[in-house]
Amino acid sequence: MKFQSLTLATVLGMAALSTSAQAQTEIQWWHSMAAVNGEWVNDLARQFNESQKEYKIVPTFKGAYDESMTAAIAAFRAGNAPHILQVFEVGTATMMASKSAIIPVGKVMQDAGKKFDPAAYVPAVAGYYTAPNGQMLSFPFNSSTTIFYFNKDAFKAAGLPTDKAPATWPEVVSAAAKLKASGHKCPFTTAWQGWTQLESFSAWHNVEFATKANGLQGMDARLKVDSPLHLRHIENLANMAKQGLFVYKGRGSVPEASFVSGECAMINTSSGFYGNVAKNAKFAYGLAPLPYYPDVAGAPQNTVIGGASLWVMSGKKPAEYKGVAEFFSFISRPEVQSASHKRTGYLPVTTAAYKLTEESGFYKEYPGTDVAVTQMIRKVTDKSRGIRLGNYLQIRAIEDEELEQVWNGKKTAKEALDAIVQRGNEQLERFQKANKG
Repeated sequence: MKFQSLTLATVLGMAALSTSAQAQTEIQWWHSMAAVNGEWVNDLARQFNESQKEYKIVPTFKGAYDESMTAAIAAFRAGNAPHILQVFEVGTATMMASKSAIIPVGKVMQDAGKKFDPAAYVPAVAGYYTAPNGQMLSFPFNSSTTIFYFNKDAFKAAGLPTDKAPATWPEVVSAAAKLKASGHKCPFTTAWQGWTQLESFSAWHNVEFATKANGLQGMDARLKVDSPLHLRHIENLANMAKQGLFVYKGRGSVPEASFVSGECAMINTSSGFYGNVAKNAKFAYGLAPLPYYPDVAGAPQNTVIGGASLWVMSGKKPAEYKGVAEFFSFISRPEVQSASHKRTGYLPVTTAAYKLTEESGFYKEYPGTDVAVTQMIRKVTDKSRGIRLGNYLQIRAIEDEELEQVWNGKKTAKEALDAIVQRGNEQLERFQKANKG
């Protein structure tokens, strides 16, 4: 009898454990973080899952940003969208227009009784993801900005100073010439060329990328990248390409591998590239602000936000939204934010996390890791607050297509920029007509 009771107790205990496990609410999170940043996302999910027993975050890599966004839209239409979707900043206007597909993060937090103060976030970050009525629409997650990386070993071999990067574009050209003369096959390259050489370039020089405050003040915005300054810059890069000082390595983040390998000595790309460089570069490297043209009044200004935010998809159960709110609260903690910033190079999106990182001595120990933050927390203007344009996936593709024509000598800078404006404006007009209501 004693044996039977023990068995019964064990069975009942196992049943209770099974029920408890079943009661755990799963939250699906689709993301676009690969390699070292993918490891970071998985670690965040694991840390949250281990911190409590009620919810389980299930992160799933869904391909590059444009692929995951397309997949989520299709899944939403089929009724099986994830709870959380990571969307890069250029998809913000499209997500904002998809009112029935999303639930504002401010509402999700409020309904769950969670403290959520948009004022706690770095203003340039919070402002970008906030609607005109002041409600934050998505959760700032991996916010980045464009910075400059350089290979100190290559600089030393070329007889260049290693304690500072070229601060201006004329200095970049001069450094590239010395690198080439010392035998470097790829002195300078750029990743995300539309973002770095047109969008961030515009804000950094306080010139309009598009009308209507770069789209933040209305859907009737139109592109303005055919300005004399944009023309001058793309012509300069074209001349560098002809001389072998700038080597085009592909779209998106593809060129980043050529810097980590040591092939290219200088690169403009995301601050979120830092984690990869810190882990995989076998040479001394430096992080620095973007180069600028010193004769342009107001330059340098500030850089615009990049990276991505987390959007909450509609059509889920209240209990599941409570789990989403719990997760967002967890990753908002200053210590979690600070650790993520140190590991990845993405911005600490709250002021408290920035202060915590600064007080820890991290910026002194790793010089240059504060560059992204200092570029972003400068005072902004209507020309530099950010870019929010519809059909921006398509506009980015147009930028890539046209700039590639310049680098391979098939179009002049003027022809390419004129085409970007004409073709881009057609996309903006389409978006405006489709979202009038």
